[in-house]
Amino acid sequence: MSNELLRLEAIQRTYRTGAEALTVLDGAALSVARGEIVALVAPSGSGKSTLLHLAGLLEKPDGGRVVIDGVDAGALSDDARTAIRLRKIGFVYQFHHLLAEFTALENIAIPQMIAGVKQAEANQRAMELLTKFGLAERAAHPPGKLSGGEKQRVAIARALANRPALLLADEPTGNLDVATSNIVFEELLHMVRAEQVAAVIATHNPDLAARMDRQVHLRDGRLV
Repeated sequence: MSNELLRLEAIQRTYRTGAEALTVLDGAALSVARGEIVALVAPSGSGKSTLLHLAGLLEKPDGGRVVIDGVDAGALSDDARTAIRLRKIGFVYQFHHLLAEFTALENIAIPQMIAGVKQAEANQRAMELLTKFGLAERAAHPPGKLSGGEKQRVAIARALANRPALLLADEPTGNLDVATSNIVFEELLHMVRAEQVAAVIATHNPDLAARMDRQVHLRDGRLV
């Protein structure tokens, strides 16, 4: 079995508005191994979110291939792509996007139940993750009663709930103050390594990028 988990080949993506065309990605290529944490370094507006959306099968490229765990996603139906997202990919965004009407534990359990896990097992996994993030005592709290750092920890736990093979994170601590950002980011790296997940984490912060296994920079639509 290959150690490669994600491969992007000659990715092209152009957005069109009327007669105008904006090419965001122009031949971008990347390979990420199982258990490897890659920093995607780029300033805002350079296309890193687009790249993550393509890698996570939320969008389709105009050209090139997205291969996840040996499967060419471009050849799959929409239902098959959705199944891969649900079972093999975890997402973390700059804003937590937690469901306000549910508790921290429920926010982590729900994605598992959507994937077919029984509620008792989903709750057990959710509590296990909350405990690892030091949030066991906050399990019954809704997002409105959590701090910013706590919300983002719950969001990371939710992304890891289905034991994904690939984690994609877009400025996961960009909405936090510096001290909290450092703590949450270290916890994120620790959990990703413990779960042996392949990860691509977008950031424009060179200090955070330096803590990862490898850095790739997005320039003029390509990864270097």
